[in-house]
Parts: sequence; structure tokens; C-alpha cells
Amino acid sequence: MVSDPQISVVIPVFNEEENLPELLTRMKGAMDGIGKPYEIIYVNDGSRDRSLEILKAASAADPSLKVIDFNRNYGQHAAVFAGFEAARGDVIVTLDADLQNPPEEIPKLVAKMEEGFDVVGTVRQQRKDSLFRKAASKLINKVTSWATGVQLSDYGCMLRAYRKEVVKTLCASKEISTFIPVLADLFAGRITEIPVAHAERSRGESKYSVWKLIRLQFDLITSFSLLPLRATMVVGFITAILAMAAALVLVAGRLIFGSDWAVSGLFTLFAALFFFMGILLFSIGLLGEYVGRIYMEVRRRPRFVIRHVILDGTERHP
Repeated sequence: MVSDPQISVVIPVFNEEENLPELLTRMKGAMDGIGKPYEIIYVNDGSRDRSLEILKAASAADPSLKVIDFNRNYGQHAAVFAGFEAARGDVIVTLDADLQNPPEEIPKLVAKMEEGFDVVGTVRQQRKDSLFRKAASKLINKVTSWATGVQLSDYGCMLRAYRKEVVKTLCASKEISTFIPVLADLFAGRITEIPVAHAERSRGESKYSVWKLIRLQFDLITSFSLLPLRATMVVGFITAILAMAAALVLVAGRLIFGSDWAVSGLFTLFAALFFFMGILLFSIGLLGEYVGRIYMEVRRRPRFVIRHVILDGTERHP
């Protein structure tokens, strides 16, 4: 284990046995080229393939490698937080294990951090994802910027660098549902973004399905903003005004044209009633989502459980 690393790299790993051999080789080359002491922390997020076996063997051969092994899958953000808590460098870089963000781009982030920035984000250039995924990502970026007030160009890029002080503050924030790029930017002073290369995934499958992306976006908005509640309140207020106006029209019509006029608008009344009931049920569901999140937070359950920490190929209890 490196005694005093200046740079720490945190890499969550979930079923990436096909990419790990190349990743290990390229990471070592990229980090050796920087010329500063470093450590690489791989967090095995409950992989069910040979990922842990490969990482354990690599740790035995390279003292700069540290492996954190979860007892099950907790998700990417939990794995990053585990790496953050173990990182000792002054600059902490996060990277995916799928090789779509080339490790060779890490020196760019380190050089930018030396200019005095607290957080260096990245913007993927010439993305190799599908057209649907790129369109969805663009929409998510716009909605997230609007809802959270944090202006970033590419929320989905995992390749980012953080100052140690920012990471300490992140680790002190114990909320269960969170989104690291937005949370870090709330605590950072100087923030910038730089363009980085992007590669096509040549092996393995993406761990983010369409449903997971939608759920992540909803988690993000409800964790960092009261905008959905406020928007629902505005819609409810407008709906109430429209309902009162419609009631006045019905009463006036009955007084002027008699009972036949009111009966002829019966189905219109039912349609309006069902519409308002739909808004009411949606509002109750949204309120329940926020209450549920409060319930999850007050239980104070840990984000993750570490089974082993592997140094020099040897398993140790955390």
C-alpha cells in the first residue's frame, strides 16, 4: 500500500470481468505517467462473476491497489461513497469500469485541479452511445439543471475529480438518496468542466436500463428540490380556480336556461371531475414519495455493508 498518495482513483465494479484485465493495465499506465504517488480503490459492488477474483489477484501484484468488497449490490453511488471514505489522496478521481471513459483522460483532470479548482467535471465528446440514450441524456441534463439549480453540461459522466475537502463534506452528508455530482457542486467553491473522449462499450452490458435511468432522475429531483411539491401546489391552485369558475357557469346556466341545460352538460361534468380526481391522486402520491423518503432517512440505516477490504491480495475485516 502506498504510504502517502497524492491522487486516489475510485472505481465501482459490478460484473465487469470482461473489462477488468484491460482496465487494470491501462490504469497503471495512465497513473504511472502522472509521476505522483497514487492509489486505486476498486469497490466490488456485489459482482456475481469473476470480478472479485481478478481484483484480488491484481491487488497481490500491485501495492497501489485496494479492493473494497460489498456483501451485496448497493448501487453505483453507494460504491463511490465507500471509495470516498477510504481515499487518502488530496485529489480523488471517480471512473467507471466499463472503459467508455478512457483512463488516459485522468491526467487532464489532475492538471486542471492544480489550477485551484475544487471540482472538475467532464463533458463527453462524440459520444458512442445509441441515439435514444444520447437524447435521453440531453433531456435529463436539462431537467436536472432546471430542478436543482446546478448548471452542469453532463451529469451522467462518471469521470470527475474532487478536492479532498469536498469529499470529506460529502461523506459527512448521510442522506440515503443522493446524487454525487450535484451534491458536490453544492459544497464546492470553484467548479469547471473539461471535454474528454468517449469510447464505445466493447464488452459487457450497460448496468443502467431505461427504468433505472428514470428512477435515478426521479430520485435526483426529489432529493435536491421541492420543485415537484411547489409545482403540484400551483397546479392545485389553478385547478381550484377553474373548478369554481366551472361551478359558477353551471349555476348561471341552470338559472338562465333551466334544468335541461344542466343535464346536457352532465358528461362534461363527469370528465372534469375525473380529471380533478386524477390530479388529486397524483398529488397524494407525490406527497407520499416525500414522506417515504423522510421515513427512509430517519431510520439511519447504513448506505452499504463492507464484507472485506483486500490489500496486497489479503482479505482483511473492515
